[in-house]
Amino acid sequence: MLKNEEVKNGVIFPIGEKNDAYAHYFVGQSYLNSLATNPDKSVSVLNVTFEPGCRNNWHIHRGGYQILLVTGGEGWYQEDGKPAQALKAGDVIVTNDGVKHWHGAAKDSWFEHLAITAGTPEWLEPVDDEQYSKV
Repeated sequence: MLKNEEVKNGVIFPIGEKNDAYAHYFVGQSYLNSLATNPDKSVSVLNVTFEPGCRNNWHIHRGGYQILLVTGGEGWYQEDGKPAQALKAGDVIVTNDGVKHWHGAAKDSWFEHLAITAGTPEWLEPVDDEQYSKV
């Protein structure tokens, strides 16, 4: 059995729909539930759920920031040039404007976080299997 499989049932907020709109920015399957948005201010609050091994591409937030509030499962966060950081429920990550990073599930665990994001993301290259296997 996979670790933290209960995450797929929604720990705090419902899991949402398959993240088809942004699937090309992810390796693996993710789900997205938009909780609040303000398009005039480029701010959103999203519940993002990752199946085991799923992660997003490297990306940068321009003209803003991102705050991750981990609500379930086990995952990873990494800034470019730094070691990956293991994440679990209750962890908080703040990514400042212009910092290249990625985040996603551990290989054997579902993972879920709230993403409070301001600004515009610049999507970059995928975190390939070789890079991911080193975390």
